Amino acid sequence: MKTKITLNLDADVLREARKLAAAKGLSVSALLAAKLDEIVRQRKGYHRARKRALVRLGKGLNLGWTRPRSRDELHAR
Repeated sequence: MKTKITLNLDADVLREARKLAAAKGLSVSALLAAKLDEIVRQRKGYHRARKRALVRLGKGLNLGWTRPRSRDELHAR
């Protein structure tokens, strides 16, 4: 479902936006919609990656280290 919105833009910005849109063969509305969609997808991707990274950090890595049985073993020469 698409919803219409109203934007207030500076006349110079709108003029440049029209040029950019025309160069890409799009309307200003389509250009802005595509850019906003890109921003939202990037943000969602960041949050998913962050969540996965935090889960991995919580689990930790098995480095194969085992705790020495006593202080003497630790300082054995």
